[in-house]
Amino acid sequence: MTPRLSRIDTIALVVGAIIGWGSFVLPGTRFLSGSGVIDTAIGFAIGGIAVMFIQRGYHHMFERHVDHGGEAAYAARFLGRGHGFIVGWALMLTYTSIVALNGVAFVLVIKLVAGDAVSQVYLYTVAGYPVYLTDIAIASATMVFFAWLNLRGLKVSSRTENVLVSSLLINVAILFVLMLVLGDTDQFVATYVDGWQINWAHVASVVAIVPFLFVGFDVIAQVARDLAYPPHRATRLAVIGIVIGCVLYAGMNTLTALAFTPAQAAEHDWATGAAVTEYVGPVGFVLLVVALVGAVLGGISAFTLAASSLIASLASNRFLPLSLAHTDDRHVLNRAVLLILGVSLIAPWAGREAVNYIVDMSSLLAAIAYAYTCFISIRIGNVTLERVYAAVGLACSVGFIALLLWPGSPGQLSGPAMGALVVWAAMGLVVFARGRHHPDAPEIGERLWVAPQGASSLAAVVTE
Repeated sequence: MTPRLSRIDTIALVVGAIIGWGSFVLPGTRFLSGSGVIDTAIGFAIGGIAVMFIQRGYHHMFERHVDHGGEAAYAARFLGRGHGFIVGWALMLTYTSIVALNGVAFVLVIKLVAGDAVSQVYLYTVAGYPVYLTDIAIASATMVFFAWLNLRGLKVSSRTENVLVSSLLINVAILFVLMLVLGDTDQFVATYVDGWQINWAHVASVVAIVPFLFVGFDVIAQVARDLAYPPHRATRLAVIGIVIGCVLYAGMNTLTALAFTPAQAAEHDWATGAAVTEYVGPVGFVLLVVALVGAVLGGISAFTLAASSLIASLASNRFLPLSLAHTDDRHVLNRAVLLILGVSLIAPWAGREAVNYIVDMSSLLAAIAYAYTCFISIRIGNVTLERVYAAVGLACSVGFIALLLWPGSPGQLSGPAMGALVVWAAMGLVVFARGRHHPDAPEIGERLWVAPQGASSLAAVVTE
């Protein structure tokens, strides 16, 4: 029998994808110094609500279309293979880059425990980041191990994900309560609460990175065929995962702020770890590291599963070799998993900073996929309210894109990230040109250029 994902498995998959390395390091490197505590929380609240509206577009997709590739297959069916390729090409890099980032990040987890002595045999420097042979070996071994777990089948990978996410949530909850009791609340109030006034630029800088930080909510779309319950019910689980993500990101930032001012946090390589160690002690640090391991490894597992489904969709549409859509006797897309592993293994050689450039521009690629999904859901929606929700989701997606591209925006992509985007787009054009007129390409498409009954335009949908 084909393995299936339960509701618990699904929530673990979503949370494992949403919560990663960033929730543990961004408080010290970005949030406290850039947005403080309250503005950061507001940014996550706004971003979370926007993602929930985007999820309504996905809800309609679950009702009308369930297939490998999620959003990419959805776009191919209703807009044509070309649009399906755009969505699939965008998300393929997004998912694979997160697998690579978490693999590289696991090296940093080891360094937090064992120190910089872990890094041995210096090779070269990329964008100011030194690359060591031992770092490459650790990151590569981690990604190979989780590729092997995914090759063992859905049952094994989902159970592993459940354990990792459970340890993450339980340990963070314990540490947050301990920091509330033991932390310096007087300093916290004086620094972050007294005299606070909302700064919308600070809030916007947080909202701008939500598409990337929360990209995990859409992994359900990639595994919808593997659910043990009707796919349309997955919307509720996705919303639960989004809420957990908002609370955890804001909570980790608050936890760090209970120990340090922004200036004090900047003095530490890992402010959150230093905060827990100073006020809770070595036991607290161990709990935090276990939670961090759960977040990093959970992300590798979740996005390997999602990316393999996406690659299979592109292969089925003949943009990639059809062999990549092959499943083994364990119902695993084994060749797609091996391709993800092969691409991810390049990342440790490129250095962490180079990987960060790719990850940064993945926010834009994810937002493009969100926009496509919501647009299609507007056009095929049968219920006016659902189309309105999807229209709001489309507006939120466009807003995310604007924050990332608009000159002077607090979330504007850096020059290297834009360069990486241009390179990936150029590669996509080559792949698309090769597969555009493939003789064996499937006939797909329920074209959308006929407006839904009672609505002749997007404006009509919104105002109807």
